[in-house]
Amino acid sequence: MKTDNPRILVTNDDGIDAPGIKLLEEIAYSFSDDVWVVAPSSERSGASHSISLTNPIRAKQRDTKHFEVDGTPTDCVLMALWNFMEDAHPDLILSGINSGANLAEDVSYSGTIAAAMEGTLMGIRSISLSQVRPPRGVSDFSAARKYAPEVLQKLIRMKEWPEDSLVNVNFPDCTADFVDGVAVASQGHRPPGSFAIEPRVDARNQPYYWVRITHTEKDTANNTDLDVISNNKVSVTAIKMDFTDHAWNKKLELLIND
Repeated sequence: MKTDNPRILVTNDDGIDAPGIKLLEEIAYSFSDDVWVVAPSSERSGASHSISLTNPIRAKQRDTKHFEVDGTPTDCVLMALWNFMEDAHPDLILSGINSGANLAEDVSYSGTIAAAMEGTLMGIRSISLSQVRPPRGVSDFSAARKYAPEVLQKLIRMKEWPEDSLVNVNFPDCTADFVDGVAVASQGHRPPGSFAIEPRVDARNQPYYWVRITHTEKDTANNTDLDVISNNKVSVTAIKMDFTDHAWNKKLELLIND
């Protein structure tokens, strides 16, 4: 990767006008003057790694290097690579800064992380960033503002980066003064049942439903992203695109070949 004035693509799943992406763009300019922003026209949280296969994708150019896309975060990365930046692909993709945690099983649902996944699949160094916030609360980005430049600088300068891996960064829900450093952590695991369906009835007596988030318990294991964040530390986790359970595969091989 070119570390001297790299070409950077900034995206997210909160929408192009979200405060987190504006902060991330500002930080990106501290590393390069070649920064592009391609992001959803509106919030696409929970979009995961979905692609608009059955619907047309529409886009609007705001200026030379800013594009809003009526699609998912993955759509945004694809549009950037094959339409807006086709003369030269980015050296680095930064996704976020998401308003809300992307920890533990959030990795499976997150559009923020999915954008970094798509970049990884394209062979581009990719990093997702999220600011933890309280339930139904407002994100205080002061921790991200202070620590993101330091973390990103170290990651950008790394000489070796596995082709099938991305880095997921989360900033704790506290002001910058109360952050207790940065820690590398493994992906945590919450108990089952984080999501439930809540039925309601509208003014016309018709049923509708909301997905209710109930993160009530923490991972009790040490050195996971949940553990690190609960101790007011910045969490940094390497995530592989290879979903294979290699240990179980060996047992399956014995079973199938028996």
